[in-house]
Amino acid sequence: MSSKTDVRLSPSQRLSRGLKYSAVGPVDVTRGTVGLSWQGARSAAGGIRRRIDKSRLAKEFADAQDAITQEFAAAQEVLANLPQVIADAREPKHRRRPFVLAVVGAVALAGGAVAFTIVRRSMQPEPSSLAPSVDVAPKP
Repeated sequence: MSSKTDVRLSPSQRLSRGLKYSAVGPVDVTRGTVGLSWQGARSAAGGIRRRIDKSRLAKEFADAQDAITQEFAAAQEVLANLPQVIADAREPKHRRRPFVLAVVGAVALAGGAVAFTIVRRSMQPEPSSLAPSVDVAPKP
């Protein structure tokens, strides 16, 4: 069994072989020249494609950088206004606080007085409504 391998020649090898052999020379020279031209065209197209992709990427990068710059500027503006917003939030809207504190204090004092009275009375025994079964006065 013999295996037949077809060795493919590159265009430059074909051109050099065509110049070397005179019998198949014109055909190989023509095929080599066309092949080299084709490879050159493909290489040039690939280079152009890479440059176009690179310029698109650069444009997208510039657009993203502009968007980030705008977001950063907006964030700086918000942070610049933050102390004023905090100061506005801390200002009391109405001056009722002292009055409310006085009322709450008075209610707490009254509640404490009532609780003290109730506790004090519960500690003293209540007199029985029944007559004592033993004389309270000692006998002489």
